[in-house]
Amino acid sequence: MSLMPFDDRDGFIWFDGKIVPWRDAKIHVLTHGLHYGSCVFEGERAYDGSIFKSREHAERLHKSAEFLGFKIPFSVDEIINAKEEVLKKNNIVNGYFRPVAWRGSEMMAVSAQKSKIHVAVACWDWPAMFNKEVAERGVKLQMSQWTRPAPNMAPFASKAAGLYMICTLSKHKAEADGYNDAVMLDYRGYIAEATGANLFFVYNGELHTPTPDCFLDGITRRTVIDLAKKRGIKVVERHIKPEEMKNASETFLTGSAAEVTPIGEIDGHTFKVGPITKQLMDDYSALVRQPPNKMAANG
Repeated sequence: MSLMPFDDRDGFIWFDGKIVPWRDAKIHVLTHGLHYGSCVFEGERAYDGSIFKSREHAERLHKSAEFLGFKIPFSVDEIINAKEEVLKKNNIVNGYFRPVAWRGSEMMAVSAQKSKIHVAVACWDWPAMFNKEVAERGVKLQMSQWTRPAPNMAPFASKAAGLYMICTLSKHKAEADGYNDAVMLDYRGYIAEATGANLFFVYNGELHTPTPDCFLDGITRRTVIDLAKKRGIKVVERHIKPEEMKNASETFLTGSAAEVTPIGEIDGHTFKVGPITKQLMDDYSALVRQPPNKMAANG
């Protein structure tokens, strides 16, 4: 199957305050964000022409930049409007968004306080991360050899590009070994997350999820916790040891890309796609397709 490269497509991207043709959204090779990881981004989706939790994502983009020591030169409302503009300009109904902000090429050294901050918003058609067959039987995960760093080692609350280097390494190895993704432990040896999604486990009808004290507390994660509580499902946030996985009856991933995706296997431990997972998959699917005004009222 031939790949459609992301630098050679029809369409439009919002770049530093204006809409430009897709192929013209370029940066210089000596950009600080490329060399030193001074870049933050978001991943979000549009369903039936509406961007899900657009404001929460725009606010997190600003907060991520603050953690990396720079200020985005466009307000939260301007970022929200940019996303709407890109959605309409590209005639996207169901798609994936990538807002991104980074330090430019004015300075090329570790210190780059005077570099210009650039912002772009791209959007493209993108179906479910995993096909229906995989989602119904659950994805296969292996344990990663990489661990999430301690809070004093990296700005873990920021959705920063540099934090995903070990995620790429983990996922590449998992795919090479015949798996869909990998589970990462934290610096203490507790279960943390997958390479781009949060983890949930079902124990005796309760929903347990790792405490996000050294990795990103996902917007989808919080959404699913709220959905579970509305169903009367007890939610427990705690440190989970890897040996506890085998005792779970169900387990699944959450994320803007993954949505709610069941897990069928982790390193030889198998799980059923059970009733709680199915219920939350249905509830999440219904929520993201609600009209924006009804969604706000329910939130």
